[in-house]
Amino acid sequence: MNGRERILAMLGGEAVDCLAQLPITMMFAADQIDAKYGEYAADHRVLAEGQIRTAERFDFDYVSCISDPAREAADCGAKIEYFANQPPAIDEAHALLADKTTLARLVVPDPLGGGRMHDRVKAAALLKQRVGGDLLVEGWIEGPCAEAADLRGINALMLDFYDDPEFVRDLFDFVLEMELRFAKAQLDAGADWLGLGDAAASLVGPKIYEEFIWPYEKRMIDALHALGTRVRLHICGNTSRILGGMGRLGCEVVELDSMAPIAKARAEMRPGQILLGNIDPVGVLRNGTPESITAAIAQCHRDAGPRYMVGAGCEVPRDTPPENLLALRDYARSHRPED
Repeated sequence: MNGRERILAMLGGEAVDCLAQLPITMMFAADQIDAKYGEYAADHRVLAEGQIRTAERFDFDYVSCISDPAREAADCGAKIEYFANQPPAIDEAHALLADKTTLARLVVPDPLGGGRMHDRVKAAALLKQRVGGDLLVEGWIEGPCAEAADLRGINALMLDFYDDPEFVRDLFDFVLEMELRFAKAQLDAGADWLGLGDAAASLVGPKIYEEFIWPYEKRMIDALHALGTRVRLHICGNTSRILGGMGRLGCEVVELDSMAPIAKARAEMRPGQILLGNIDPVGVLRNGTPESITAAIAQCHRDAGPRYMVGAGCEVPRDTPPENLLALRDYARSHRPED
């Protein structure tokens, strides 16, 4: 079974030969090819090479187009800071929607218009061309809360939930339209499924999540399913208080950061929900030993049960020792879901 077959079989409820492994690598992948991260985030050819080389070296089952959350905001006209060897960063002090009235004039960018979104679409096409028969190709979009925070500024958005809820809903509507266009372009280019990152959602309590964010995440995920794809949900941070809602979204895979116990997620989500990850990327994966990493991932597997995929809680830190990441490989390849 190759990686693509392994993931698709597990999604379909079929037997697999061993656990799939899908760690998120970005800066780590760039370092594998001695590329500056600014180049990796700017050029789909560098990104594809880094993803492929990393997948080959560590026997991943997939490759991903993920690089940074600033692509959509950049194409909307947001002020972005670019660095030689770090990810692009949104300048929140000069947020695009610091003046809320700007939203009424904002136009959804064309994901094939030559901007940063288009570069990600090209990454999906190139990855599909080069390794799409053997590895699953993952596209990536931002979730409603994360992208709204990128456009408005995270602190302003948190106040808007209380001060101007109608503006929040209008902004989420804009984000929904933009992200679905972006998703379709990546799927048309060859992506097999979509990663959906909504990190800012971990910063709110259950009430705001259920009232504002969950309905738009649900609409986004239902629309992605209508496009014929599957979804990997990634909300980094402490999601312990919103796990039940995350489980009701209907995503095929829910990835959990280390601050949200995977045993709690299993108790609050449907039995068939595939769970992914959950070890601490820094304290365990980067700073641990192969033995301690093996023990940690084995505990995650026991707590999650057979509907489990191997990964870290979030991005693999760039200075993670190779032997530590290989420990994830060794565990995945020597265990089946039911073990």
